[in-house]
Amino acid sequence: MQKILKKAPFIDEVLKGISQILLQENPWTGFLFLLGMLIGHWSYAASALLATIVGTLFARIIKLDPLLIKKGVYGYNPALVGITLTFLFDKTFIVWGLVVGVGGILTVLIHHYFILKKITVFTFPYILVAWVSYLLIDQFKLLEPSTIQRMSIDASTIKYGDYFAAIGGFGEVIFQENIVASFIIFLGVYISKPIAALYGLIASLLATLLSQVFGQSAELVYVGLFGFNAVLTAIVFSGTEKENGLWVLIGATITICINIFLVDFNLLKHVGGTFTFPFVAGTWITLWLKSKVSLFTLKTNYF
Repeated sequence: MQKILKKAPFIDEVLKGISQILLQENPWTGFLFLLGMLIGHWSYAASALLATIVGTLFARIIKLDPLLIKKGVYGYNPALVGITLTFLFDKTFIVWGLVVGVGGILTVLIHHYFILKKITVFTFPYILVAWVSYLLIDQFKLLEPSTIQRMSIDASTIKYGDYFAAIGGFGEVIFQENIVASFIIFLGVYISKPIAALYGLIASLLATLLSQVFGQSAELVYVGLFGFNAVLTAIVFSGTEKENGLWVLIGATITICINIFLVDFNLLKHVGGTFTFPFVAGTWITLWLKSKVSLFTLKTNYF
């Protein structure tokens, strides 16, 4: 595969774009993510691949930063929009058109705008596009809800529910509730950055425990719906330094609390749901706190 990627850099860029969904830059990781999605349903893999191809190609055509394109930066937001649209709505020509136009093109333009403004947005361009798309489609009844049904889970039959939920947090980042698919996605992160995968696993387990303490539905908890945002936050702050563990804990806890609050009060139901907003909001707050602590430490050392 390495020889193929050297001869076909575009394939490398697309696979890295998919791997960037969980903040990685590894074509093998992207391949494993596609495999995990394929296990869930063929449409997830197809929409992610199509949107990432279009987004990466569009970024090339309008001559965006070649280094960012090579890293896959312009691929992951389109991929998430594609997966979300095929998860929420029936797979019609309109949906596939939106995957290309809204996911592959509009999302890239929004992301590029934030890059020009030097604003770290993570998956925020995807969130904006997903919310607006859902609002318009639902308001004008343009499409029918997806026929892909969420699995029905009897929490009382899950012997190791908490531990499956920890792995499930990785799968739910890309709407996968299958435990095998979730494990493959976890493996994809692990082969890229083992420390990020392990911190993500701990954060997902923490989310599982806290969401149960605050009385969330066991059926939703056990498929990882309260873990995936915490996984993403943990990956952002993961590293080999001692302080990384502290910031993972702080960031994950803030993200989990935001997630539980939004779900409890059902605040985002009219725009399709929370998606990865708790991750973005929790990570922004934690980065702000971290900058204040760093500034305080610098001043203390100076005086």
